[in-house]
Amino acid sequence: MFDFHVPTRIIFGRGRIEELGTLAQAWGDHALIVCGRSAMRASGVLARVQTILSTSGVKADICDWISSNPRSDEVDAAIQQARRFGTHMVIGLGGGSALDAAKAVSVGIGHESVAGLVGRTLNPSLDSLPVIAVPTTAGSGAEVTKGAIITDVVRDFKSGIRGDDLFPRAALIDPSLTDTLPHRAALDSGFDAMAHAVEGFLSRRSGEMNKALSERAIELLAPALRRLSAGDSSTEVRDAMAFGALLGGINVATASTCLPHRMQQAIGTTERVGPSHGSGLAMLYPAWLDSVEQVASDEATTIARLLGETDLRHAVQSLLQEIGLTEKLGDHGYVSRDIHDFVNRISGNLDNDPSPEPGNSLIETIYLRSL
Repeated sequence: MFDFHVPTRIIFGRGRIEELGTLAQAWGDHALIVCGRSAMRASGVLARVQTILSTSGVKADICDWISSNPRSDEVDAAIQQARRFGTHMVIGLGGGSALDAAKAVSVGIGHESVAGLVGRTLNPSLDSLPVIAVPTTAGSGAEVTKGAIITDVVRDFKSGIRGDDLFPRAALIDPSLTDTLPHRAALDSGFDAMAHAVEGFLSRRSGEMNKALSERAIELLAPALRRLSAGDSSTEVRDAMAFGALLGGINVATASTCLPHRMQQAIGTTERVGPSHGSGLAMLYPAWLDSVEQVASDEATTIARLLGETDLRHAVQSLLQEIGLTEKLGDHGYVSRDIHDFVNRISGNLDNDPSPEPGNSLIETIYLRSL
């Protein structure tokens, strides 16, 4: 017995970006495109999207100042632009940061500032704008989730804005948009997708549907990451990663995540951004898996076997070594005295972790072993 709800319409396949204009027409003829500062222009994707929309009679305004860790002031500026433009919908174009920012614009449109929404779960509202999520990375799964990770610059507080209104109305996933993603960025985001699959299997909210999705995602992602690391950027590899990331995102939406995601979010600040999300997770995973194997040994063994091993920690560490994600927190200048600040910045639900007592003692131990 289970309940399973993902309201986002999913459009998946190579070349389907050409359908964006027709899709957008369902919500109006004025769109705000939310993207990062340079990658979408440099790759030509932004110009292509503008042309597709224009051909369908949809006018587009551009918000291209979103950083890799979206800030509340950046989102507020986008909201002001949406109000001036009379936006009917928001199109998130890029990686997880751009998609999260787009979702924050959607729900923030009815508020003075999005900063006050950070760390909250919102009730449904008629004020939110529809979002079309167009990922150009294969990792975050943000195209199908009900959260947006934003840093409130007033409180220097990085956390999620959550609620059903954060679900995009549509996710248009065209794996060809990931073909130009730089090698290291593809591996970083790919491990984020792998983490979603692992945590979706191990989380306390995980059900049979989640476990089935996790198993398929791991079967797709592990060999794809290895092939990509070895230099294979074929369409087969990119498509497998995009589909695996989508499955992982569905699990984030329905089973949530575990300690590593809460802990990684706490590392960065407005003054010191820290490692990328995927790299940060990779740094924490071996120490976290030590705790998992003590409390969820059967589930850990199942995942290890999907990776061709019997010990999960060893299996994941071998994968990380193979794909070159071997940095530690100490390689980024962090030391033991930083751990106290990390712990104080942790937010979100910790009870979803398989550990029966995911408190400060365990968290401090994981951080310490990850230095």
